[in-house]
Amino acid sequence: MTRALIIGGGIAGPAAALALARAGVASEIFEQHPGPADEAGVFFTLGSNGVDALGAIGLREAAMDRGFATPAIELRSGTGKPLGVSRITTTREDGTPSQTMRRAELYGILRDRAVAAGIPITLGTKLVTAADTGEGVVATFDDGSTAHGDLLIGCDGVHSRTRTLIDPGAPRPVGAGLVNFGGYTSGVRVDTEPGTFRMIFGSRAFFGYATAPDGTVWWFANEPTSGSAPADLPSRDAAELRRHLGALFRDDAGPAAELIAAGHDLARPTLTHLLPHLPHWRRGRMVVIGDAAHAPSPSSGQGASLSIEDAIVLAQCVRDLGAVPAALTRFEAIRRPRVERIVASAARVNSSKAATGIARRVRDLVLPAILRFSGAHGIEDTYGHRIEWDRRIEA
Repeated sequence: MTRALIIGGGIAGPAAALALARAGVASEIFEQHPGPADEAGVFFTLGSNGVDALGAIGLREAAMDRGFATPAIELRSGTGKPLGVSRITTTREDGTPSQTMRRAELYGILRDRAVAAGIPITLGTKLVTAADTGEGVVATFDDGSTAHGDLLIGCDGVHSRTRTLIDPGAPRPVGAGLVNFGGYTSGVRVDTEPGTFRMIFGSRAFFGYATAPDGTVWWFANEPTSGSAPADLPSRDAAELRRHLGALFRDDAGPAAELIAAGHDLARPTLTHLLPHLPHWRRGRMVVIGDAAHAPSPSSGQGASLSIEDAIVLAQCVRDLGAVPAALTRFEAIRRPRVERIVASAARVNSSKAATGIARRVRDLVLPAILRFSGAHGIEDTYGHRIEWDRRIEA
């Protein structure tokens, strides 16, 4: 039986393992962290396309049960001026809405299903090197162990080791100039419809919030920074974080300062990293998918969705073309045009969050027109994308 070695146990890894299992391919997951990655991140929005892709591995309903529908974003300036509304879900009436959920929930859904399917998961094992023998791949880990497979799939994120093994000259991730914060607030009412995100281009930072069905407000903040390394992150306890974030939004209209002051379960600050254009996704029997290949900005709302799509399409290619380089070549040809369009669009949005001075005033003037005339085509291209599992992949 064909066997795949999957490096990384976050979202893309288990999704790939489950899709491959449906295609009749055995796999084993190797995760460098000693425990599950449940605490990585606070919450995120899984696009309607990502929810739809989960249907290929029988997890669509599970994702719907764990999140709440978030079909649109209201954009405002720091003065409270409405800038427009952006849909973030398919426009089809029969489509699945985008879902906002705790990241740990999606990790748990995927991991538990993989365990139930009997897929081996080895924790605390870091990939050091991998050799393509021409007939298979031998992976060597930091504990001296080795594993043999017919192909190796790098699902190891934006700081991927697999990517550098495929191409030692691959571009390194770069800082996006934003520090991410997040938390939850109970007992504070806001003037938005449940499930609608309101996002504010504040004078010092960017703020977004939505109300969950239980009345809890889920919020995040992006603060511009010139730092790009972990040492550049602010080291503050929860009280200091509240004071710091409250000061960022004290002069802006909206409930940001109040939500932050009453916030709980504050996430540790993280840096956003972007991956420049990657010339090589694959070499021989090795390939990278998800953030290891294309890492879009969080502004896209598509990181997890694109990773799940990658996993499904890769499994289809292996199913129909075999665990051979030709399958990986076909996978890249199918996926690269789509993800690069989305990555480029997200980069433009990301840069607008850090706009200052004249650039901020220009953004606030032109953004309403951009939203009015962008039309439904781009939204449908991103969020209405569907993968048909039974469609045969041709070489």
